[in-house]
Amino acid sequence: MLDFNLIKAQPDIIANRLQNKGFVVDFTEVLRDDQQRKTWLLEIEQVKAEVNRLSASVPVKKKAGEDVQPIFQQVKQLNASIAEKEKAMKALEVKMDAFLSELPNLPDEDLLAGGKENNKVLHEINPKPSFDFPIKDHVNLAESLQLVDYQRAAKISGAGTWIYTGIGAQLEWALLTFFIQEHLKDGYQMILLPHLLNYESGLTAGQFPKFKQDVFWLERTEPEKFLLPTAETGLVNLHRNEILNESDLPKKYFAYSPCYRYEAGSYRSEERGMIRGYQFNKVELVQYTKPDQSDAMFDELVKKASSLVEKLGLHFRVSKLAAGDCSHAMARTYDIEVFIPSLNIYKEVSSVSNARDYQARRGMVRYKDTTLNKNVFAHTLNASALATSRILPAILEQYQTKEGWVRVPTVLQPFLGGLTVLKP
Repeated sequence: MLDFNLIKAQPDIIANRLQNKGFVVDFTEVLRDDQQRKTWLLEIEQVKAEVNRLSASVPVKKKAGEDVQPIFQQVKQLNASIAEKEKAMKALEVKMDAFLSELPNLPDEDLLAGGKENNKVLHEINPKPSFDFPIKDHVNLAESLQLVDYQRAAKISGAGTWIYTGIGAQLEWALLTFFIQEHLKDGYQMILLPHLLNYESGLTAGQFPKFKQDVFWLERTEPEKFLLPTAETGLVNLHRNEILNESDLPKKYFAYSPCYRYEAGSYRSEERGMIRGYQFNKVELVQYTKPDQSDAMFDELVKKASSLVEKLGLHFRVSKLAAGDCSHAMARTYDIEVFIPSLNIYKEVSSVSNARDYQARRGMVRYKDTTLNKNVFAHTLNASALATSRILPAILEQYQTKEGWVRVPTVLQPFLGGLTVLKP
């Protein structure tokens, strides 16, 4: 949620910044509604003040033996005079809240306007692999090495799914275990979340109401619930409607979860196999920070996500997203993009994002600022660290040999009993 006071103070500036994100907005009506609300509120408060004055006079008049029925009648009439106005004001507030809840987060001012075409590659890490033999794609490798079963997954679930089998399942679990070990070592607290979330969770995360149809909703649940699309949705709701201790910030969490995506993608070659599906595994990092910690913690998350890919020995790059390519709820995003040799393209395996106070305002997550002596909205940040459904294809393709085997990254070997090569 954007700060409405900021919109009232600088409507044109805010509209221009949102336009950098591709979101066109006109604040004329909501500002007019706000003026109407203020007018009604003043009128209502004046009537209530008079009601309170009259009510306070009742005991005095009773004690003096005077008739108080005229006062009761006057109070009744005054209350009746504002009843419709109170109802109209509540309806107006609902309308204004609905408008504000649809607004995306403000992109940071240093971001370029526009979409993917204006993303900027900041740097590349680890040498780009080269091969002196015809390479195979990850789908071919996964099937020939019996790591993944796509056909049986389609049989029991449908398109856009897969089954890890045998050593493939162990490799997937080794990746997750490696990620978890690294985050624990860095002092992050592990959380295991419920996979069914309520509407308020999606609203706080900034996914609802705009993207309500992009998740899987469950029938026969009251209140309605949806399958978490990412652990971030749950983690940014841990402290909803809470006032945190300033000394406890930053709070650093991570969670492993399957992620359920309603749109699995297309049949394009670059989305074959595990590149994009209805369900995939991911470890997610979330931080709650003070505003003055926010930028430093963003840099920390970028380094953490990058270090995991670097330790796996994979070639990848870090890109700064343009305003229009940042997600609805985020003010700033860097993507960690791993190289897929068979496609000669890079695919995002981690988005590191700063929501500033956007999610905290929606979820009323505050902390007691001891210097200002008042409650202040926290900042929330998140990073995938990492999603395995694109890391595993990158490992298969970048570590493949001319025999059609796959070398195991050194950091994963201890989790696979010392196994160094995957063979048929």
